[in-house]
Amino acid sequence: METITKKELAYRIAERSGQKKVVVKRVIQQFISEIMDELARGNRLEFREFGVFEVKTRAARRARNPKSGVRVDVPAKVVVHFKAGRMMKDLAQKHLSSAKAGAKAVAPAASTPVRVLENAAGG
Repeated sequence: METITKKELAYRIAERSGQKKVVVKRVIQQFISEIMDELARGNRLEFREFGVFEVKTRAARRARNPKSGVRVDVPAKVVVHFKAGRMMKDLAQKHLSSAKAGAKAVAPAASTPVRVLENAAGG
């Protein structure tokens, strides 16, 4: 398993879509910023087939410090939760199944449609 950076993702999308890397990177950054802003407002974001991002409150609890064994109170906190959609789960399962079979990792098909926002640079 490898880590893919925003730069690498922008490069891949630019290659597949014919857009400039700098434009794609700006669109990705704006997309991420919008997600963060909406989550900060407490809104739920749903991307059909991909998944749902939502803010949940984790209740206060008592925990144990594993190093010292001392019981500590952990305050309630707000966390961002992601629940994968059906298509995302299916793709992950397919990847896991092929990896267990000793096959090479399943990459998205070259014919996977890429929808590019028209006039992405101009807004």
